[in-house]
Amino acid sequence: MAVSVAGTRVTFTPPEGAAALIGDFTDWTKRPALPVQAGQPIILTLPRGAWVEYAWVDAAGQPFADPDNPQKSLNPWWTYPRAAEVGHYPRHPLWQGEAPADPAQRGQAHRLAWDGEVFAGKRRGYVYTPPGYDEAHSYPVYYVQDGVAFYRTGKLGELLDRALALALIAPAVLVFAEPLDRNEEYYLNDRYFEFLQREVLPQVEARFSVRRDAAGRGLWGASLGGLISLYTAWRHPESFGRVVSHSGAFIASPDGRRGQRIDTTTAGEWLREQLEARPPEHLQVSLDTGTLEWLLAPNRRMAAALQDLEVAHQYREYPSGHNWVTWQNALPEALLYMQGSEASQHPRR
Repeated sequence: MAVSVAGTRVTFTPPEGAAALIGDFTDWTKRPALPVQAGQPIILTLPRGAWVEYAWVDAAGQPFADPDNPQKSLNPWWTYPRAAEVGHYPRHPLWQGEAPADPAQRGQAHRLAWDGEVFAGKRRGYVYTPPGYDEAHSYPVYYVQDGVAFYRTGKLGELLDRALALALIAPAVLVFAEPLDRNEEYYLNDRYFEFLQREVLPQVEARFSVRRDAAGRGLWGASLGGLISLYTAWRHPESFGRVVSHSGAFIASPDGRRGQRIDTTTAGEWLREQLEARPPEHLQVSLDTGTLEWLLAPNRRMAAALQDLEVAHQYREYPSGHNWVTWQNALPEALLYMQGSEASQHPRR
């Protein structure tokens, strides 16, 4: 048996070749792996209702998937994470049931592709227009970092359709922008605003009917994408008034880069300190994080700072780690918070 759950006790039985165990509970590589002792199971006590992802590590330090556990994660980058549920992981009701089958209730994705200038290379992305898109109406717009993952894995466009079909939110346009090197672009890089201003906003605004005022523009991202979203919107109140951040990588500072390496474990919480010194009073912010990740405390402190500063915000926690199960489950409440208050102004068609 690969993994068994009894109450809050989770037993991981090592397969052949396993030397150690890593996962959400070790923050993957940020804390020491749990060694396998003489082939004996590793028993952990984990929160009730948690979704836990893990992998085994061989003697050479390479992670591999548990061959006896078919439960995969939503991770779009690595194939080795497997998952266990400690009881029942609470999934958001908006993900239950089928997506709207009526084509009139589904939005449309439009491809973007261009040669980058600020960051050299071929750029790509999608613009997702809501069902019933009407050029006579100017829509709120969200520029989403790690766009392909949010579009394909997070299914944020589909979620928009689901919420609109239930008349829970007002329509919006989603711009899914894909990075070339997310470490370079997202780690407190002022050139990222230049990239948005020079390359993304002009072509979106030339082709689609979206709002151009700060109150109608938002930035959205996870991890480093959440960091650059909050940082950029704070730095540029004339351009952005909304931020959604999932598991924001708020351990970061301008001197936390060493060549191509970035520091998200010991760099301190520079951005929170900056916000406390110059409050982002113009912002509406949605924050959330998993309870099984190293960024939990920094996100709690960021939310507490926003509360003390009287910045409009919401903060939520999910019993899972730094992964796409957490973020996909967090998307509905973020969307409802950002667009739900405007739903009455746009009656269901």
